[in-house]
Amino acid sequence: MRIGVFLFGGVEMDDAGAGPPAPTDRRYSQEKMWHAAERLLDTGVATEQAGLDVFWLTEHHFQYEGYEVVPNGILFGVALSQRTERIQIGAMFNIVTQWHPLRLAEDFATMHNLSKGRGILGIGRGTVPREAEPLGTKIGSFDNPEAAEADRLNREMFDEAMDVILLAYDKEQFSYHGRHFDFPPAGIPDRGGTVQELTLVPRPLYPYEIWQGVTSPPTLEAVPRRGFGGVMWLQHHSFIRQRWERFAELWEAAHGTPLEAGAKRNLVLNVRIADSYEEAVASARPGHDEFWKFLGPYGWSRGYMGADGKPAAPGLIPTLEESLENKVWIVGTAEQVAEGIAGYTAELGLTDLTIFPHFPGDTYDFTIEQLHRFGQDVAPLIR
Repeated sequence: MRIGVFLFGGVEMDDAGAGPPAPTDRRYSQEKMWHAAERLLDTGVATEQAGLDVFWLTEHHFQYEGYEVVPNGILFGVALSQRTERIQIGAMFNIVTQWHPLRLAEDFATMHNLSKGRGILGIGRGTVPREAEPLGTKIGSFDNPEAAEADRLNREMFDEAMDVILLAYDKEQFSYHGRHFDFPPAGIPDRGGTVQELTLVPRPLYPYEIWQGVTSPPTLEAVPRRGFGGVMWLQHHSFIRQRWERFAELWEAAHGTPLEAGAKRNLVLNVRIADSYEEAVASARPGHDEFWKFLGPYGWSRGYMGADGKPAAPGLIPTLEESLENKVWIVGTAEQVAEGIAGYTAELGLTDLTIFPHFPGDTYDFTIEQLHRFGQDVAPLIR
């Protein structure tokens, strides 16, 4: 089993929890936000020292609230690659529609080559209009009819951008003419003629993987058909199983070969290790509640199960007990955490597991301790 670590990259908060302040009332200094970025590098080094395999960050912009303060996981990955030797480095996710596709292709290839093939290309469509629209796109939600047109446009731009990136990686010379992207534009003068094709420099010198977040039914249908790996998180365990199996069905239909158990699918679980179950619950609660105070209004809890057995209505802010019941959070002693993960392994055949160990309010010293405990006490029980 390949084990990854995923972090938001937030400021160390001393007042995390369900009550005030409201997320939008938080505001941190540039110094505190940059301190978080520097400690993230320390956490990436600790991931390797703990014997784990992949370090995942994320891309977010304009978050003065301090929850996610690194806007460029690729640039961050270059720095981390120079401090490590073994771990793979990726982002959950690079928001493709917020990039010029050729700049994203160039930058990832540069990081991948500098790390000697340790880059993983994580891709996503985004979630936050405040980030998307200043950076040239729109974002909607599958379960928000009022945003259906924004969602349609975003998916269209995303698909074209990925067509461009793959073409630029696969072909020594390429051109692409779509609705949103036109490479090269007609009539560019060059040395007595006009440019007809482009060549990306650099291209990846090593094999690379592509992983995309699977958070909605249309994305579940699209990802396996394109041959990308699918990342699943924040969903009731029975919904995970349903999507896991549907992904394999779609993969086989598209590519003509069945997937081995667990292949091309990555499960993310929020974990907390302590000396007792009660201590783990008490330790996890403030960060859990702050997590959902921040993300619940964006609809991230729609993967939880409602009282009727169907996905919860958007906007649910779950309790820790609901998260434990959904098996989205796995907390307890090292043995209890390993048992919770083993249940997923028995059901799904996990080959890629990613842990989310840093909750809002946690210090980075505490998170580094969690990584070492996971590497020493949990990983040997699940691999």
